[in-house]
Amino acid sequence: MKKTISLAVALLMGCAAFAQSELPTTELKDLKTKKKVEFNNTIEKGKVTVVSFWATWCVNCKLEIRTTRKKMADWKKEVDFNYATISIDDSKLENMAAAYAKTEGWDFPAYIDVNSEVKRSLNFEDPPFTMIVDKNGKIAYTHTGFKLGDEEELFKKIKEIAAK
Repeated sequence: MKKTISLAVALLMGCAAFAQSELPTTELKDLKTKKKVEFNNTIEKGKVTVVSFWATWCVNCKLEIRTTRKKMADWKKEVDFNYATISIDDSKLENMAAAYAKTEGWDFPAYIDVNSEVKRSLNFEDPPFTMIVDKNGKIAYTHTGFKLGDEEELFKKIKEIAAK
């Protein structure tokens, strides 16, 4: 009986870990084109992708994206990776999120998750929430929160995951 329970628990834990590594297929809206796209289709297979979830009201989110953007050119000299952002603002703030991205001169993909479906599927509470998707399209790393210096840990993880 103990073996059966242990096996069942191990299988459930394994399934939960696998489910968390899969990318959701829920829809996002591109902040520039306003077209809908499935989240899993925003990730380029064969390339590491960093995704930063943010909100217009989140000071630390904006700091994280600004800090990452400043370092990205140097980072890309060492590692080839993609970067994208996803706003978790609701539909009332969609135009504000798009205007912010434009004002900041973001030259990377920016999406909005107006119904929080991607957020719910990834099971995180508040932004900033950052994840790294590996070359196989699997979630390899997640981090919640941001303070100056966290970007160095992020870059270390990008290099580790890209090297695999």
